[in-house]
Amino acid sequence: MAQTNSTGNTKHVKKRTMLQETWRHLIRNRGAVLGMLFLLFLVGAALFSPLIFDYEKDVIGQNMQDRLMAPCAAHWFGTDEFGRDLFARVIYGARYSLIIGVGSVFLGLIVGTILGSQAGFRGGVVDSVIMRGIDIFYSIPNIMTAVVIVSLLGTSTVNLMIALAFSCASSFARIVRASVMTIRDQEYVESSYAMGLPTWKIIVKHILPNCLSPIIVQITLLIGTTIISASSLSFLGIGVPAPAPEWGALLSAGRGHIRDASYMCIIPGLAIMMTVLALNLLGDGLRDALDPKLKK
Repeated sequence: MAQTNSTGNTKHVKKRTMLQETWRHLIRNRGAVLGMLFLLFLVGAALFSPLIFDYEKDVIGQNMQDRLMAPCAAHWFGTDEFGRDLFARVIYGARYSLIIGVGSVFLGLIVGTILGSQAGFRGGVVDSVIMRGIDIFYSIPNIMTAVVIVSLLGTSTVNLMIALAFSCASSFARIVRASVMTIRDQEYVESSYAMGLPTWKIIVKHILPNCLSPIIVQITLLIGTTIISASSLSFLGIGVPAPAPEWGALLSAGRGHIRDASYMCIIPGLAIMMTVLALNLLGDGLRDALDPKLKK
């Protein structure tokens, strides 16, 4: 893009891409930057935790001589009722929470995008059948649905992800449907349809790329919600099976010692709170960066 300065000389200014412009707005949001830095640290800790800690010895190995030790230089977060280092268990537990949160959301994204795009693009009977089914499913509390599915399939990390993916799918279906309905009547979509392109190619190539902004924001927000739901199920004993150090399971183990070793509940609770807060801050920053008009 060319611009003319006060002396009459013309200089060429390189136009920013959409990705560069989004990044420029994002890094100006301090909350989003803090959330992103914390999440990068958490992901790095989760990835390298097998190299830092010995799972059999440091994470699930018992040492009754060190049981219920308060936080100290040797054990930064203290130890639990079996003498296991709580710092190692919290850091290693990030792997379970992040894998469940991200896996459930992206599984729900796939299912919800397919249902929402079909409902929004085709309309009519297809739209009514899909959305009424989602409305019925959406009226049931997420935790209740997850409890039923986990009870039927059995307690495991994979089954927990599948159970939580159902609630994510309904949220994505609503968002994708609304976005598709605003785009499907555009001229470039009608011309593609007139050229004989199959429906799936029109949706994938021309419609869904223009629906990415609300989907990306919803991904960050739903990961936080899913982490809370997974922790709640593990707290109830129907989530990740013991002795895996999932954060909700750590909370459940600590409630019996909340008077004499309150750190066993406080530290895992803070890990959940800070992770969800970081995701929400990043989600708000992405919303403002992707659509600056929404920023007040």
